[in-house]
Amino acid sequence: MAFLEISHLKKVFGSQTVVQDFNMQIERGEFITFLGPSGCGKTTILRMLAGFEAPTGGSIKFDGKDVTHTPTSQRNIGMVFQSYALFPNMTVADNIGFGLKVAKMPVEQIRARVDEMLKLIGLAQLGARYPWQLSGGQQQRVALARALAGKPQVLLLDEPLSALDAKIRVSLREEIRAVQRELGITSVFVTHDQEEALSISDRIVVLSEGRVEQIGTPSEVYNFPRTRFVASFVGTLNLLPGVVVDAAAGQMRVAGQTLTTSRPIAGGVAGQARNVAIRPEAIVLEAPAPERNTLAATVEDVNFLGAVVRIRVKLDAAVISLDVFNDPHSSLPQRGAPITLGFSYDNLLVLEESV
Repeated sequence: MAFLEISHLKKVFGSQTVVQDFNMQIERGEFITFLGPSGCGKTTILRMLAGFEAPTGGSIKFDGKDVTHTPTSQRNIGMVFQSYALFPNMTVADNIGFGLKVAKMPVEQIRARVDEMLKLIGLAQLGARYPWQLSGGQQQRVALARALAGKPQVLLLDEPLSALDAKIRVSLREEIRAVQRELGITSVFVTHDQEEALSISDRIVVLSEGRVEQIGTPSEVYNFPRTRFVASFVGTLNLLPGVVVDAAAGQMRVAGQTLTTSRPIAGGVAGQARNVAIRPEAIVLEAPAPERNTLAATVEDVNFLGAVVRIRVKLDAAVISLDVFNDPHSSLPQRGAPITLGFSYDNLLVLEESV
């Protein structure tokens, strides 16, 4: 039995269905990220897990116990918000210990737990300060410590890094992941930032318009997207229209050229229109070789980006990009020149839906 079970969860506001039949099982200690654009339903699902929103349908179980209609105060969760939500008139230590005080924990135990949390987040010397005396990153660490102080079963994080600048976001997301691993707490993290999701998650749930597009490890979601939405939302990707030639042999016709994927095309039939996808970093400039596809194209533009050179090429009506490492001893292709692209069978992805 999974530690956190979500079955047929649904949420409707008026005539709008915000979450459609969401199902997922989360193991104890997993770090799960809900990823998607604004309005996709990720925060609404998190709020239903927290008890801030009542589901229209479905059920939620924590460790085998049905909590679908259990009040937030009785769910034993920790919540970290985007806005920190710290009490400005309380010290850092008092903010962290606030929930413990409400729970009527003995003063000495509160002091010991607060000291433990301050040490965990690297702010052991700042317990007497007030939130306004801290940086944004430090305030968010305090919010995390407050959420963890009561030893919750589940930690919920609602875009906790979006108000911070880029450099602090990177360091703090690594700290959050390190703390989560140390404590082994089951966590659900909401973000619209794909890099954030890819860097810290055990599994990612990609959401669009209230429905699940794909659930998988970061590697699975990035390297093997199932739908056009996932392919375009997670990472930079070249999308091309194609036609199935031989589904069993994994053959597609793209821009008048035959390409092969390393696996049969599930559900494909000859003549069917399907999208294909290729990551820019998977394409190389090389002569034909066994187990590799080749595409004849024309160079449209070359952009020098320092360590990487991005080359845009034209393929019939489509334009695709490839990335090559900067080599000061090799020459770059010129605009308008014919060029041959190569990529392995494994790197040609045939997406589920048609064009």
